[in-house]
Amino acid sequence: MLTAIHESSADDQLVLRNLRLDHGSALPLHVQAEQSLRNLLARLEKSSSTSLPNEIALANAMGVSRNTLRTAIARLVQEGRLERRVGVGTRIVEPKVHSGVGAWHSFTREMEANGIKVETFSISARIGSAPAKALDGLRLEEGKKVLCLDRVRGWKGTPVVHFRSYIHPRLDLTESDDFTQPLYELIQRRCGVIADESEEELTAVAADQRHARMLGVEPGAPLLRRCRYVMDTRRQPMEYAIVHYRGDRFDLSLKLRHRWGGSGIS
Repeated sequence: MLTAIHESSADDQLVLRNLRLDHGSALPLHVQAEQSLRNLLARLEKSSSTSLPNEIALANAMGVSRNTLRTAIARLVQEGRLERRVGVGTRIVEPKVHSGVGAWHSFTREMEANGIKVETFSISARIGSAPAKALDGLRLEEGKKVLCLDRVRGWKGTPVVHFRSYIHPRLDLTESDDFTQPLYELIQRRCGVIADESEEELTAVAADQRHARMLGVEPGAPLLRRCRYVMDTRRQPMEYAIVHYRGDRFDLSLKLRHRWGGSGIS
C-alpha cells in the first residue's frame, strides 16, 4: 500500500494541473486515468523527476476514487513503467532499452541509433591466461596467453553492461590500444580484419559480488549473460566474449525467419 500523504508540495501542485478527467465520456475512467498518467510520466521524465505525487493527491486531481487510480497504476507497473514500494510510494522506472540479438557488431553504434549516448565507466586490458572455453573457441592450446579486455558501459550515469573479451593473439592488439572506440572498428583499422559472424549463447544468471559492484546492483540481482564466439570473413576466430547486462535496464529480442531452400526450410 502506498504512503498516504494528505498534503501536496508546491511542486506537486504544478504537476497535478490539468489532470481532471471527463466524467461524461464513454471512455471508462480507469482508461482515462491510465492515459493521464502516461502523459504525466512524459512530463516528469523531461524534468528528471523520479517519483509520482502521492496517491490521494493524484486521485483528487483526477476526480476519481483511489481504486480507479490504482487500476491505472497497476497497468503501468505491469509494463515496467512504474514501481510501487511500501512506505515510499510510486517511483518512475526508466524504460528498458531493447536490443536485437543480431545487433552484436557494435553496442555503441546500436545505442546511438536509439538516440542513446553511451558512457564508458571503466576499461582495463592485460595479457594473461584465459579460461578453457575461451581457448577452445579461439582454437588455442592450453596455457596460451591472450589479451583480456574488460569494459563497463552504460548511459545517463548508470552502468548497464560489462564486456569481457578474450582476443586472438594473431590480431596483435596490446594493452596500449585505444579501446574507447568500438572494438571491431578498431580491429578493422589496425589489422584489416573484419568481424563477420557470431555464435551466441544466452543465459539468465544472478549477479555475483564482482558484477554487482561493477553494475551497481545488489548481489543476486538478475543479469542476462551473453557468450559469443566471433569469426572473421575467413571463418578464423577473433574473439570470445562474455557480456553481462542489467536485467532491469536491458531487453534482448530475437527475430526468426524461415529460409526456403530446395529441400524445404533450413
